[in-house]
Amino acid sequence: MMFTNSEIQFDLLKKRAYNLRWAAVESGVIPLTAADPDFPCAPQIGEAIAKYAKDRYFSYAPAEGYAFFKEAVANFHLNKRNINVNPDWVLAVDSAAFGIYTICKTFLNKDDEAIVFNPVDFLFKYSVEANQGVAITFPVPLNPELEIDYQLLESLITPKTKMLCLCNPLNPTGKVFTANELTIIGNIAVKYNLIILSDEIWSDIIFKPHVYTSIASINNEIKNQTVIVTGYSKSYGLAGLRVGAIIAPNENLFHQILEKSGHQSTIHGCNVLAQVAASTALNECGDWLNQFVTHLTSMRDLCVAELNKLDGFECVTPQGCYLVFPDITKTGYSAQQMQTLLLEKAKVAVVPGLGQWFGSRADGHIRISFATSEEVLQESFSRINKALKA
Repeated sequence: MMFTNSEIQFDLLKKRAYNLRWAAVESGVIPLTAADPDFPCAPQIGEAIAKYAKDRYFSYAPAEGYAFFKEAVANFHLNKRNINVNPDWVLAVDSAAFGIYTICKTFLNKDDEAIVFNPVDFLFKYSVEANQGVAITFPVPLNPELEIDYQLLESLITPKTKMLCLCNPLNPTGKVFTANELTIIGNIAVKYNLIILSDEIWSDIIFKPHVYTSIASINNEIKNQTVIVTGYSKSYGLAGLRVGAIIAPNENLFHQILEKSGHQSTIHGCNVLAQVAASTALNECGDWLNQFVTHLTSMRDLCVAELNKLDGFECVTPQGCYLVFPDITKTGYSAQQMQTLLLEKAKVAVVPGLGQWFGSRADGHIRISFATSEEVLQESFSRINKALKA
């Protein structure tokens, strides 16, 4: 597949793409908002769903997920992440977001503390607090080239600390943690017997020369403290199918997670078509994903170049994620004011760097998703240029 403008069916996006995107904005607005591709998924995925649906049986799946899904996840992690995963310890969930929530529900009791990076996606803080835990925010650099302050990280740990939440690559800054950085973080977690919640939903979207390392692949000590959560919306465009996976390091932790998930009572669970889609993606769509990342690399470079041409904008180059997070403080506008200006004057929707979305350190930034065509981005920046010069 060529990731060109002609591949995007804008008429369908305007009917189906919600969550701040094409179907949720006024006609004429370009949404560079939620991290969800404008491109259709790989054709193999649609074909696999159609083949499954043709038999017209949609029976209950096992509470923990179909064996074919669990095996696909385990094989992927063995071959691509250098982690020996037991398929029996993989739990199919209806999204990475629910996976994060479930892990917090499993390992946090009332008033337990969890360390949450700042800035990072709001789901971590939300999930900790929704399960009566306390989110201890840890300031991290906005420049992905810089390392975190390990001494400060360790100083935040108290007898109440039970979990360390890691988002790698880091949304919204696009930082990809190196093996050395992960070793230090992992050793701190081991020292204090902390569960590492490793959100790896962005782990396929990595820009060369950077490489992805899962913290669970560092060594067995760190692996035994790590619970991985991942999903398939960012890599394969499956947001609406609601599918993700939790990977436990041992049988005991897996059964704790399964018990808290609500799957055994049928309150929650991952639907069968979603598992068919994700398994097909993992087993058959590697070439499609490689082409997607190649396209995204060009779109990243375009965004960084265009943003740095704008007066008052400063944009560092993300190492992963299809997001840019420019600093707009020198424009004199707040993030909310800039979001409003771009929406009203340029008809381009972006996400403001508000504390409620990313934490206090996101102040003075906006987030832009570039998982679209070159034509859409060029038109967006043409509009933004005119609006800011008006």
